[in-house]
Amino acid sequence: MEVVGKDIQNFQLTVRAHSDYDFTNYSPTSLQRRLNRILLELDMKMDQMIARMKTDKDFTDRIMKKITVHTTELFRDPHIWKKLKNNLLPSLSHQEKIRIWHPGCSTGQEIYSMMIVLDGLGLLEKSEIYGSDLHQEVIEAARLGRYKYRFNQSYLENFDRVVLNGEGTFSWSNRKHWKKYFHIDETSDTIQMKEFLREKPVYKKLDLVKDANLFLVNFDLIVCRNVIIYFNAELQNRVFELFHSNLKDHGSLLLGVHESIMGSYSKKFIKKDPFYYRR
Repeated sequence: MEVVGKDIQNFQLTVRAHSDYDFTNYSPTSLQRRLNRILLELDMKMDQMIARMKTDKDFTDRIMKKITVHTTELFRDPHIWKKLKNNLLPSLSHQEKIRIWHPGCSTGQEIYSMMIVLDGLGLLEKSEIYGSDLHQEVIEAARLGRYKYRFNQSYLENFDRVVLNGEGTFSWSNRKHWKKYFHIDETSDTIQMKEFLREKPVYKKLDLVKDANLFLVNFDLIVCRNVIIYFNAELQNRVFELFHSNLKDHGSLLLGVHESIMGSYSKKFIKKDPFYYRR
């Protein structure tokens, strides 16, 4: 049975009453799509799932992770990373410190992408990298920096496009370039990030819906891609206010390729594709 408006409202009320999460201002369309997928996967009806959520905290936590899961990969959207590498990051090179925040960092691939680019520009040492996510479990995965190799061979193609300015051709002859940053073990099917990258970021569990900036610094760059697309307009504006108030003057914000700042907050940023600069 297709999830309808009443089902979404019941789900939102159950989440608020039986967890630490709040999906009140999530996009109904996104919630409907996710819930339909989850019910199909679990082979359950909506009333069955809600009834179990009221009595089984572990089950509720699993549902929350399924709702908030975000797709991520190393150098996702290589053309965006090329603009970071060639335009935005070099413009910060004169600064004594460069502070970058990745809210919604998920399992960390985006953070490692950023550090690899910074290192190639000679800017990693002076950079401070911050990551946050709604789930402690994915933060721990980010700290570990270990990913499946065969499932993620596109990482190497993206590396070639961004770091080596190539055409995305996978070749083991490029091993000398990526072995500085990660080790590939085909036997154990792993890509393991090197320790000097893993130990650099500062991570905190943070809910963009209700938490303030827990890092207590202002940022030169905030990278929040493919997160606000799941929020309604009210919640998006709340998050844009959080970002705007915690960016340095003329600091920049990078959103996902299908995300944009609309409404009143569009006047508080100047867009120079694909970046939003704080007025």
